[in-house]
Amino acid sequence: MPTAGKSTVIPGMRYRDAPAAIEWLCRVLGFSTNLVVPGDGETVLHAQLVLGDGMVMLGSERDDAHGELMSVPGPGGKNSQSAYLVVDDPEAVHERAVAAGAEIVSPLEHPEYGGTFFACRDPEGHVWNVGSYDPWAEPST
Repeated sequence: MPTAGKSTVIPGMRYRDAPAAIEWLCRVLGFSTNLVVPGDGETVLHAQLVLGDGMVMLGSERDDAHGELMSVPGPGGKNSQSAYLVVDDPEAVHERAVAAGAEIVSPLEHPEYGGTFFACRDPEGHVWNVGSYDPWAEPST
């Protein structure tokens, strides 16, 4: 049984340079490290990063059974999925993303369904959606 109040859906991804990705995700998007299992050299076998009650798991790109199922996007490459981060201050995260040189793929906006939103690519091309709209909150309509 999952821990009460914690997300039961946890995205997983692979990175060419997982240590750099972990640093960027923490510094720019506000994650903190929960667990990092180092591999050989500068690789990461498994990492867990948390943001509020949510988590993402990641590791270094490698040739293993799970790696056969995963791909790492190239610059400007398409993604088959992306994560949405619920944050209190999307404007502050947007400022950090811009300062870090992130490609902003959806500008800062105020959608009609509520909140503030933007989307960016991390240095390896994964798309991160960031907003204050909380889909768990009671609908206002």
